[in-house]
Amino acid sequence: MKTAFTKSISIACALAATLALNPLQATAADLLTTVKQNKEISIGTEAQFAPFEFVEDGKIVGYSADLLDLIMADLPGVKAKRQDVPFQAILPGLAAKKFDFIVTSVMVTKARAAKFAFTVPIAEATVALLKRADDSSLSSPEQIAGKVIGSQAGSAQLKALQDYDRKLRDAGKPSLKAIREYVSFDEAYADLAAGRLDAVAQSMSNLGPLVKRRGDTYAIVQPAIGPKTYYAWVGRKDSDSAPLVEFFSQGIAQANRSGKMTELQQKWFGFTMDLPADHLPEPMM
Repeated sequence: MKTAFTKSISIACALAATLALNPLQATAADLLTTVKQNKEISIGTEAQFAPFEFVEDGKIVGYSADLLDLIMADLPGVKAKRQDVPFQAILPGLAAKKFDFIVTSVMVTKARAAKFAFTVPIAEATVALLKRADDSSLSSPEQIAGKVIGSQAGSAQLKALQDYDRKLRDAGKPSLKAIREYVSFDEAYADLAAGRLDAVAQSMSNLGPLVKRRGDTYAIVQPAIGPKTYYAWVGRKDSDSAPLVEFFSQGIAQANRSGKMTELQQKWFGFTMDLPADHLPEPMM
């Protein structure tokens, strides 16, 4: 009995010492709980991506901003602190924990899904070409031979353009002259309007509102050059971030099912999109 008692005391002392050395081990809060406790969430966004996210009168507005406000109502008292950073720094910044979550339109790809946790879709992201409205030499994507096409550096839209050009070459067809990469799509649009580019590869959900607003300058080349893809929001792919990603995913799904998302799409795009609310389709690129 004395030996058993001595062993029990030793085990208890060892446990106490372990907890003293690691006081947070048994009580460590996940990221969602921490956000609720701190009353603040740090969000990374690229506010040069109309109509999803852009700056107007010093404030970030757009489709994603409205959707975020809708979902944040389920986190009463929590302030969303948004950091406007170039798209090229969005995913690296999330990985480096410079912010808690990404609320910007990130196209879901196989490579990204392997490293990050995506929500259910917020919009379609299928890629097409934008041309000048008065350019009659580009009536189909296959007519890009000898032309200079632009897109955003580091974007999945750029990859879709590169894949399409490779597909043409593999089929023995003429390929484009050059691809120019830009920090933002706004810069690419400006160069297209000025005649320094022949087209811009961008998602159709972005191009539709742009052409509606500036139909005298731009036109969309049909059909699309890439497979059907989606935009989603992004969190880190770890157990700490999982509850936060699930919170936003459920919020997006609820907005989809309730019709609120449809209302926001009509407001910002002028059309609606049929999006799955219960899952994220497997990426095709």
